[in-house]
Amino acid sequence: MKKILIALDYNKSAQEVAEIGYSLAKSMNAEAILFHAITEVADYSAFQYGPVMGFPGYIDPDFRGTNDTTELKNKSLSYLDQIKKHLGDKKIKMEVAEGKAADTILYAANEMKADIIVIGSHSKIWIEKILVGSVTEEVLRDSTIPMFIIPVREK
Repeated sequence: MKKILIALDYNKSAQEVAEIGYSLAKSMNAEAILFHAITEVADYSAFQYGPVMGFPGYIDPDFRGTNDTTELKNKSLSYLDQIKKHLGDKKIKMEVAEGKAADTILYAANEMKADIIVIGSHSKIWIEKILVGSVTEEVLRDSTIPMFIIPVREK
């Protein structure tokens, strides 16, 4: 394994996914790539949207009112940079791309020639999966790249 793509959203569990994914990359002496897929810009500007990351020193970027893709990409890169600082390794790469989350993760992993995709699974209840779907399930269904799925739940 030479490249590990760590797919992150803005859920509280992203810290756990990033730490475990980075630990896996480090143990294999592989390159770690933090990745975030920007979905619909309107999703980020919703009043109830409030990304939170659990580690000390993290500053929550305020996405409310953001309707500019370039600004959203910059805030997302800043978010990934905070995670990179938390992990304490300047060699970690960061990538942000725009599109449907599952498709964008798969496209990026293939373009980067990732050997494995690390992603969290929020273990939603069955009705949520039917109504909303699951990015992890979509990636798993369509991926030709091995995946390391980290089960995470809201505490």
